[in-house]
Amino acid sequence: MARILIVEDSADSMKLFRALLTLKGHSVFGLPSGDGLLHAVAEHQPDVILLDIQLPGRDGFSLLPELRASPYGRRPVVALTAHAVDGDRQKGMEAGFDAYITKPIDVASFPGLVDRVAKGERLDDPV
Repeated sequence: MARILIVEDSADSMKLFRALLTLKGHSVFGLPSGDGLLHAVAEHQPDVILLDIQLPGRDGFSLLPELRASPYGRRPVVALTAHAVDGDRQKGMEAGFDAYITKPIDVASFPGLVDRVAKGERLDDPV
């Protein structure tokens, strides 16, 4: 199964995401903010990174270019966000995210979406 790094400041959301993905057999690591992101990626070598857009300090949009410029920049990065109005998904995809998942998540489909990204699929449909 996949190694997944989740960057999420909501403890409740982190707990839910971790539980859903762990039940599917994934190894899950978490960060409450973008601080130490590159170190965590180097240490855990995740197959997929789930990156919240609204984080304390630097947001997901400002962290993505730094991540992409690093030696680990080819890993799939999924935007996790409560931003679900027209144009937000397009903005995320244009910024370089490989997928855009809105919160609250659909617990039934969330693990499958992450599996698809881990397998290299690009999620072109809004989720």
